[in-house]
Amino acid sequence: MKKKKVIIILLLVLIILLLGIFIGTKSLFSLKYEDYKNTKLDKPEKKLQIIDLESKTRPVGVMIDNVREAWPHAGLNDAYLVYEIIVEGGYTRLFALFKDTNPSVIGPVRSLRHYYIDYALENDAVLVRFGNSPKALNDISKLQVANLDGIINPGNMFWRDSSLTKAPHNAFTSMENIRKQIKNKNYDKEVTNTLLNYSVDEVNLNEKEASEVTNNINIKYSYIHTTSYTYDPNTKKYLRSMQNIPHTDRITKEQYTVKNIIIIKVKNYNLIDSEDKGRQELDNIGTGDGYYITEGYAVPIKYEKNSRESKTKYTYLDGTEIKVNDGNTYIQIMPLNGLLTFK
Repeated sequence: MKKKKVIIILLLVLIILLLGIFIGTKSLFSLKYEDYKNTKLDKPEKKLQIIDLESKTRPVGVMIDNVREAWPHAGLNDAYLVYEIIVEGGYTRLFALFKDTNPSVIGPVRSLRHYYIDYALENDAVLVRFGNSPKALNDISKLQVANLDGIINPGNMFWRDSSLTKAPHNAFTSMENIRKQIKNKNYDKEVTNTLLNYSVDEVNLNEKEASEVTNNINIKYSYIHTTSYTYDPNTKKYLRSMQNIPHTDRITKEQYTVKNIIIIKVKNYNLIDSEDKGRQELDNIGTGDGYYITEGYAVPIKYEKNSRESKTKYTYLDGTEIKVNDGNTYIQIMPLNGLLTFK
């Protein structure tokens, strides 16, 4: 009898313990759920996609041929910054800057004009090209610019693709080849400052002074060359064209898109050099007017460049430095007498 009572008592104790565990467990789960339900989770920090502001990689600037025989280009979709400037004959050339991307084909690479040196210097970039104008060759030596030249072709850094078109419009390189020669030449160093002021938060120009809706942009450099952009509201980027032809990539076949566009007008005129081929001079030191365009809006801006080595500063009309959206940027440096239209 006593043994039976002991068993009953033990069973009751066990039931009480199990009931307590169940209630406690339920309370525990409820507490966790309530805590989770009422907790405001921090949004993950947004990382810049086009350029890592913490990166110390030295930029590389490549001179890109831009006559029609050189189209389509390769590798510009990996450039974080591209300058387009007038050259002789009314054509333009592109100066494409790369930082932490690794395109396997870049080009066609073409010869240097002296004022592009200024934009290599303001980005502290290694300048890559295939040949030089007389003044460019003199200035690159005088200014001691870190550079790699396809005429010398260090370590077979360049190759020609005769299946595409004839020389001089078919010279190509890769970032792997460039980085190897940068290391061999001891040009590799830490570079932490960027030319532009990138914003982690979205930049909305519709709230800025004198902003205007800008869905179509037409930049007439000369009677030979026009660059244009069309806004795509789905991607919040601009589709790039030249001569009313979509500007596409040789490898991906896709049309290039652009997040930020900066347009400035600069005086240009014929330069008399030893070859007298109508090469240009550019009065880019000083101040002037322009526009910053992103996500379907344009605002007027001012620019200031104090020397060939100094960074160009772009400001809103109130004097504050512009912030640009996360994404690639094209800086269109067009002639004073060029025609610029927005729609």
